[in-house]
Amino acid sequence: MQASEPARLGRKRTLPSCPNPLFLKWLTELRDQAKEKGQKTQYTYQKAIQSLNKYPLPLRSAKEAKILQNFGDGICKILDEKLQCYYRDNGPDAPIHNLPKGAPPPNSQDNNLDPSAKANQQLLILMTNFCPLSLFVCKITCLLDSKKSYLQKNVNGDQDKNGRGGRKKKREYVPQKRSGGYAVLLALFRESQNPGSKGFMFKMELQAEAQQFCDKSFTVPDLGSKYTAWSSVSTLIQKNLVIKTHNPARYSLTEDGLAVAERLDSEHVKKSSTEVDRARNKGENEDDGASAEVIDLTGSEDGPDEAHASSEADNLPDHGKNSQGTSGKPSAGCLLPGTYEIILCVDVIETTGGSHHRKQELVKELQGNGVLFDVRKLNVGDFLWVAREKVSPVPGQLQVPVGRELVLDYIIERKRIDDLCSSIIDGRFREQKFRLKRCGLRKPIYLVELHGNAASHQSLPEKTLQQAIVSTQVVDGFFVKRVQDVRESAAYLTIMTRQLTKLYQNRTLVCRSRELEGDQVGQEDRAGIPSCSLISFAEFNHGAVKNKCQTVKEVFARQLMQISGLSGDKAAAILEHYNTPQSLVTAYDHCATDAEKEKLLSCIRYGRLKRNLGPALSRTLYQLYCTPGALS
Repeated sequence: MQASEPARLGRKRTLPSCPNPLFLKWLTELRDQAKEKGQKTQYTYQKAIQSLNKYPLPLRSAKEAKILQNFGDGICKILDEKLQCYYRDNGPDAPIHNLPKGAPPPNSQDNNLDPSAKANQQLLILMTNFCPLSLFVCKITCLLDSKKSYLQKNVNGDQDKNGRGGRKKKREYVPQKRSGGYAVLLALFRESQNPGSKGFMFKMELQAEAQQFCDKSFTVPDLGSKYTAWSSVSTLIQKNLVIKTHNPARYSLTEDGLAVAERLDSEHVKKSSTEVDRARNKGENEDDGASAEVIDLTGSEDGPDEAHASSEADNLPDHGKNSQGTSGKPSAGCLLPGTYEIILCVDVIETTGGSHHRKQELVKELQGNGVLFDVRKLNVGDFLWVAREKVSPVPGQLQVPVGRELVLDYIIERKRIDDLCSSIIDGRFREQKFRLKRCGLRKPIYLVELHGNAASHQSLPEKTLQQAIVSTQVVDGFFVKRVQDVRESAAYLTIMTRQLTKLYQNRTLVCRSRELEGDQVGQEDRAGIPSCSLISFAEFNHGAVKNKCQTVKEVFARQLMQISGLSGDKAAAILEHYNTPQSLVTAYDHCATDAEKEKLLSCIRYGRLKRNLGPALSRTLYQLYCTPGALS
């Protein structure tokens, strides 16, 4: 035999387009039956058909098909049962690898293989007659050959189409019109075009401004869904169109986002002008037909619609006007009268831990008084009240939709006399008062439980405890309510809940951002009318987190309050002039003499009485920040 002559291994034979036509026929029938019945198993059968078409070797039984993808125990069992029936009808020696008449045309990939790959398949067919393990080996080899030829074909096709083997250009992301992302981009772009723009927007004001450009709500999800229009902001951040910074979050446009938003805004303005022109032309045609009507010149200067609207506005009650704040129309986050209920929120710490019997007594008293309350985690304070939106169960859904919640301007910090003593010793008392002042609610209350003469049996003198209580009310401006025990605390909470329910029963509540001051304390508060511009509970509780990421200004404030005699009001007054330690040290450097440095902060006024900090405290701060080395 010559060396150049290739070795012949058996007789050459023509391979069928599908080596397993019976299995392919049965799987096709199963898929069609499942499709007629609308069953999802049709997709499983379709995947199994695709895997079988790719396999180039004959199978003796369905158990051998388990090495293929999408062939599980269920499909193999069905095929084995059909194979047994086939042998009973046609005899045990009936061929199963011949293509019967009427069989569906298989989608074989043999045409995609080169001659060398087909020769490998013929060689591997002979090997499978002697080695069962070669089934797995042949599958890997054939798949590699098929993948290689397929990739080569696709690469050649791309090169022919583009003239070079370059990658396709990435498609630019543009949000759908009237979607959440579309509305957010438009709102941020229009805010950036204002002359007095601050360059960013907070979440609440961004939602309020973007709502007019979106068909979906930014706060309430659709029926059967948990997503709102605000969910698309994460996609904008991922696509590098919007950037999120700071805590609380500030949202602004990137350079790419500014370009996309400018294009969207121009399209929006163009379409709006087209609609206005169309409406104007329609109105002119209507006016031409109604020109013969008699015009009443004795009426008011305003049109009939405007006069009717103004008369209705005059008839509205005063609380309806006050509740809208400064805007002419209620925002998307407002709660109308009768659509909400006042609920007392109790911190979970007040019901668990410590003396379980004593804390459960408070819950039992509230339940006995018929108070509607909810136990939840509060990051600041022990009790507060929320206006919760009334929602109805949705047919077909297990869970009731979550209603919006706005926090009323009243928050209570409860202190037993022993807890007051320990908080003064470890420094929590001043920190808690500072956090209550900065929480965003205007009416903080201290509820002190005296428990008879328990103050005389504490580690601090009774005179010191009484002085701390009076100082909290007079100097810090808190309202202090003294009670004797848990029962009186529950009675006070009950009366407050009923009074607030009566106070807010006919008022429209508007949601505002915590960063916005809302309606200021003025004539309404002096007249006993509560503020109707409130922050949401989620924003309030998130902003009151104790261990959240803090700014330099917040850390500087906490540092100042560690100095003896420096209260929260004094620290806030210093921060108004010097918001970072660097700015304070720079101011000291600009002073000519040491005496001038010592008196730098002495004339800063603090509190409602506008008193000076004084030379003693100013000297202490100068020594702290200007003395090199350790303090003696």
